[in-house]
Amino acid sequence: MPDGATTRRTDRKVAVATAKNPVMVKGRREFFTYRDLGVTEGSNGHMRAQITAAKAGMSRPTGWHYHECESQLVYVLKGWIELEFASGPVRLEAGDSVYIPGGMPHNECRTADEFEILEVSVPAQMGTKPCEAPAGAA
Repeated sequence: MPDGATTRRTDRKVAVATAKNPVMVKGRREFFTYRDLGVTEGSNGHMRAQITAAKAGMSRPTGWHYHECESQLVYVLKGWIELEFASGPVRLEAGDSVYIPGGMPHNECRTADEFEILEVSVPAQMGTKPCEAPAGAA
């Protein structure tokens, strides 16, 4: 094993996903499509990676919510998304990313009509719970 490498996990395997044969799955929101990248299976549930795309631009906020997970990373591949946190609004465009700790309230406000993100969460299973807007949020 190379210097600095960690012990190989026997409960994990290589996961390959191809654009030519996308695996579409059901997701949290009806107005998005979700493409599974095989990471949940490859990591034995340790993490999830998927491509989320808008069927049409999201024009109404999802409402304040948080995710039951350790963490979530969102990287914008195409278009833009507007989010709101207790600290204020954030607009992410192609090439931008946001790390959201598990349990942190946020609101997805709007997206471009052509919108695509890479979402990664740890662990793979991630619940979504509605919540009240944090103090000071619009």
